[in-house]
Amino acid sequence: CFSLVGHDFSGGIAGGIEICITFPTEYVKTQLQLDEKANPPKYKGIADCVKQTVNSHGVRGLYRGLSSLLYGSIPKAAVRFGMFEFLSNKMRDESGKLDSRRGFLCGLGAGVAEAVVVVCPMETVKVKFIHDQTSANPKYKGFFHGVREIIRSQGLKGTYQGLTATVLKQGSNQAIRFYVMTSLRNWYKGGDPNKAINPLLTGLFGAVAGATSVFGNTPLDVIKTRMQGLEAHKYKSTMDCAVKIMKHEGPMAFYKGTVPRLGRVCLDVAIVFIIYEEVIKVLNMVWKTD
Repeated sequence: CFSLVGHDFSGGIAGGIEICITFPTEYVKTQLQLDEKANPPKYKGIADCVKQTVNSHGVRGLYRGLSSLLYGSIPKAAVRFGMFEFLSNKMRDESGKLDSRRGFLCGLGAGVAEAVVVVCPMETVKVKFIHDQTSANPKYKGFFHGVREIIRSQGLKGTYQGLTATVLKQGSNQAIRFYVMTSLRNWYKGGDPNKAINPLLTGLFGAVAGATSVFGNTPLDVIKTRMQGLEAHKYKSTMDCAVKIMKHEGPMAFYKGTVPRLGRVCLDVAIVFIIYEEVIKVLNMVWKTD
């Protein structure tokens, strides 16, 4: 194994490629989560959201807000895998094995770190961009213009809306994903830590881990999205947002956008783990440090 720099680099490459592939599903998920029942709903479902967006803005409309996630996905994945590797190196047993319980704790630490350092400001800008597109007169002309306008009108804290919900979401996300990945890897390898795993199998394990995290924490994702939207001023806190969603829209509102999120996350986690593992293999051949 080589230095943490290699893991940061590998994670960054994986994150950048993944988001370019999966962003339209993230866009649709966010629109459905922002679509409040009381308005009444603007979209009848996933297909209707895609149809309305393409009719109004062309196919490029499905990539609105991509720049904010692309600029953030590279450092996000770098922080995630770098922190996970750092923590897991501290928690492996004498034989170098990481059990699933410790994998859960390492994933939790990685998720909290990426939430605070990268994800919260990145997601806030992304959600505002996507929400802005539904306005009659969109005011954000691009990533840097949008960031400048947000900071000018709301200060730096304007990019940290929904921090509590984001930390809860990312922490639980990565805890669940790394727990499942660690469990599946240990199961497959049995007692042989050097047993190779086929990239397709790594992708399958990643998809299972991603699906598990979606069903486990989509309510937190909905709350986070509402806390970061243009109507965030309606909510006093994360708890107030949850209470108001339950009161006005019912429990099913906490699972808005589950289907597009499921598609995006399963692809996301599968692609990221495959690319990450393959880049690590290449870098291990280039940087022979064993």
